[in-house]
Amino acid sequence: MAPALQGPAIGVDLGTSGCRAVALAPTGEVLGEARAPLPPSRRPGAGMSEQDPWPWWFAVLAVLRDLARVLPRRLAQGAQARVCVDATSATLLLAAGDGEPLGPALMYDDTRARTEAAAIAVRAPEDSPARGAGSSLAKLIWLGRHGPARGRRIALHQADWILGRLTGRFGVSDWNNCLKLGFDPVKGIWPDWVRGLDLMGIVLPDVLAPGTPVAALAQAVIEATGLPPGTLAVAGTTDSTAAVLAAGPLGVGDGVTSLGSTLVIKVVGEWPVAEPRLGVYSQRLGDLWLIGGASNSGGAVLRRFFDDAELRRLSAGMDSERDSGLDYYPLPAPGERFPLSDPDLAPRLEPRPADDRAFLQGLLEGIARIEARGYRLLSELGAPPVRRVLTIGGGAANPVWTRIRERLLGVPVSPAAQQEAAYGAARLALLGPAASAGPGP
Repeated sequence: MAPALQGPAIGVDLGTSGCRAVALAPTGEVLGEARAPLPPSRRPGAGMSEQDPWPWWFAVLAVLRDLARVLPRRLAQGAQARVCVDATSATLLLAAGDGEPLGPALMYDDTRARTEAAAIAVRAPEDSPARGAGSSLAKLIWLGRHGPARGRRIALHQADWILGRLTGRFGVSDWNNCLKLGFDPVKGIWPDWVRGLDLMGIVLPDVLAPGTPVAALAQAVIEATGLPPGTLAVAGTTDSTAAVLAAGPLGVGDGVTSLGSTLVIKVVGEWPVAEPRLGVYSQRLGDLWLIGGASNSGGAVLRRFFDDAELRRLSAGMDSERDSGLDYYPLPAPGERFPLSDPDLAPRLEPRPADDRAFLQGLLEGIARIEARGYRLLSELGAPPVRRVLTIGGGAANPVWTRIRERLLGVPVSPAAQQEAAYGAARLALLGPAASAGPGP
């Protein structure tokens, strides 16, 4: 376990449309923030989503340069800075031994590797998150079959490749990113069934606990960014895990709900729980586990009917203590993955009352009931009952919705103090693997 840092910590978050970075003092005080845009994914065919990795690197350099300007005057004598990167889960590329990309990265939402997923399903355990066309493992095999076969080839997630660019050490990853590549975070090994697959000589990464120090930043990176010499890079994590870490110190039974375009719920437990048929899997956090699932319901449904101003105006006059009597299952389109698994489930949005405020309340209650059902399902599968819920995402700012959710969940619900995944990555840099639970900034 890495000791708590006495110098500043930088968290870098690579999202779907932009790169964000936060610098923290050892006390948790925010010293600076920076942002840079990222281009959208290319979609050359059905189920395909890919990006050139180089714009990621240029965006990371830009935000690090911006943050470096505020750090020198805040550095204590001899204090060492650290950098941690989180990025989208199951975004994968192949690189040469020197880190040169051997083609585009297949993004988290790329599902072209269906034939490869079928071959994995023959060998993988029923509860493995490496099953499915969207997994890192399926993408690795697809890239191995369709990309160049020259020289040494290394499988790298988005965060892994940036870590390699920062340090010059390629081939290092973390528990969280490698979960969908088939890594066993319980035993801390690549299981025999993964090594038994035909990986065409592709090298699997060395896997460390998130937050573990890896290496000092390369001299060229120090010169390009202005960061202090001796700055360390640490093993990263996925964007969703970093967002949970941003919520603050967590204990067993704490839930974190993301109310963005979709509804994502996670609860902290003492052991892993998995049910791939329902999209339930667990990320390791130190000695604890983050157990969760994602519904297709969420803010995207609200956006179909109301803009931000309307949401604020209609929510302000709503009676959150009184049920609307409407029984909605709000979905943006047919199909649900969690807490129900039904690709043909139709949205239930009728009857629609003439009063827009009543309609909105029905939608908010419907999403809250899905959230409550999700937490119940996780408990039925072996996760601890949720004792409180911290909220991240745009919906966290709606106090009326918060109260509706509190009423329907039956536990305290509050916005998380921090909403940015970059803040969670910075906490990981600051505290190391201990960032997952217990006291800290």
